[in-house]
Amino acid sequence: MSLTRAGAPDAVPIYFVSADTWPEIQAVLPAGGVAFAKACGFEPSPGRAMILPDANGKVAGVLFGLEKVAAPARDLFLPGRLATSLPTGTYRFANQPHDLELATLSWLLASYRFGKYKSHDTHGPELSPSQEVDTTRVARIADAVAFGRDLINTPTNDLGPDALEAAALKVASRFGAKATVTRGDKLLQTNLPLIHAVGRAAERAPRLVDFSWGDHSHPKVTLVGKGVCFDSGGLDIKPSSGMGLMKKDMGGAATALALATMIMDGNLAVRLRVLLPIVENAISGNAFRPGDVYPSRKGLTVEIGNTDAEGRLILADALAVADHESPDFLFDFATLTGAARVALGPDLPAFYTMDDALAADIAAYGKATQDPVWRMPLWDAYDKMLDSKIADVNNISGGSFAGSITAALFLRRFVENAKAWVHFDIYAWTPSAKPASPEGAEVQTARLLFDLLEDRFGASARPDAPDEKPRRIVMRQKEQGPFQGLSFDDLSNLS
Repeated sequence: MSLTRAGAPDAVPIYFVSADTWPEIQAVLPAGGVAFAKACGFEPSPGRAMILPDANGKVAGVLFGLEKVAAPARDLFLPGRLATSLPTGTYRFANQPHDLELATLSWLLASYRFGKYKSHDTHGPELSPSQEVDTTRVARIADAVAFGRDLINTPTNDLGPDALEAAALKVASRFGAKATVTRGDKLLQTNLPLIHAVGRAAERAPRLVDFSWGDHSHPKVTLVGKGVCFDSGGLDIKPSSGMGLMKKDMGGAATALALATMIMDGNLAVRLRVLLPIVENAISGNAFRPGDVYPSRKGLTVEIGNTDAEGRLILADALAVADHESPDFLFDFATLTGAARVALGPDLPAFYTMDDALAADIAAYGKATQDPVWRMPLWDAYDKMLDSKIADVNNISGGSFAGSITAALFLRRFVENAKAWVHFDIYAWTPSAKPASPEGAEVQTARLLFDLLEDRFGASARPDAPDEKPRRIVMRQKEQGPFQGLSFDDLSNLS
């Protein structure tokens, strides 16, 4: 954690400045700061930073450039760069960035390091947060994201099905959730044949982790996360270049656990259920084969067109379990298709739903929280591409077109009763570092959904808390003036 106490008196001020506020900010800089900045050729361009020294050479302040207030596209996480570029010390925001809470969160997210196997210097810069920021909430989100990143970053020799199950049960135990696990051949006895088929060739047995939390009278929110701890491709084996990142194929399960942690720690008024089908897609004498036909929990028979399209198979059984109790919201998360990455790249997860109003909300919350997504169509005309001559459905389309869409259409066949279903096709990885995202594992879509659910089911949305105002997207996007949040000490330096 790189936050320290709020209002630290010795914290170094960080002045956020843009091209349109630079003249005003100059008036509150420490003595000599303006002359030093001009001598060094400082320009208030986005992401540009400059340390201002005092007469003794110590850090007296920091300038950091942001986009103009009226810029059409602002990176609200840009302040996260400060957490990895400043020298060790304690800092504070002397004036408000475009979004104070997201700037604080970006600092925490950028400070993340995966230190399980390699030592890191843990004495980086610390932020003394503004008293206007709900630091408990920000830390809740940052800690949950760090937990999910740790799971995804951990290689499969240390995070196989047994360890991922243990991590899920630890989350459930922490919040008093009721959990069950169905493993190995018991999957067949409880009618989960597709999960069993995909994972049976691995040394560590396939399983379904299922835990529930919250009041039964509250709206039902169910999360399903793909937990393929490693994907060799099965008998349709991947080339070595395609296996390099397959430890992250359980990124959907990590996302579901991160979101579940936020929900339970935030005590949202929901009945939460989490379903994690956990397998390793391995090769042995009993591996499932191309051309095999298996029943599903729902009763549909599935022809295996490709064993490397295993994620949708285990999700199908888990979605059928979830759908049986008609949840109000059913969200599934999966590192499902390369086609989604080709279309949208690594930073923009595709999502699918039949609910137009919910889709609009998801897109809006994604933009407001810097957790972007893009809606893709459940194009009915492509459904026939999944036809099988010998079974009810094939697990692939057999062609090279519309791979992400046909995967979503396959999953849709296993959802009938949920009042709203959304499928997220995520990448769960940052190929090159960004302001709040170090290179490596990433938890995508969890933050936007937490904000959405908190607005609907958080304390401020409850009828027993009428005096609390609900959070609004418009409040997250409100524009801040350059002097909001300035301290008396800063103003006393006016020249």
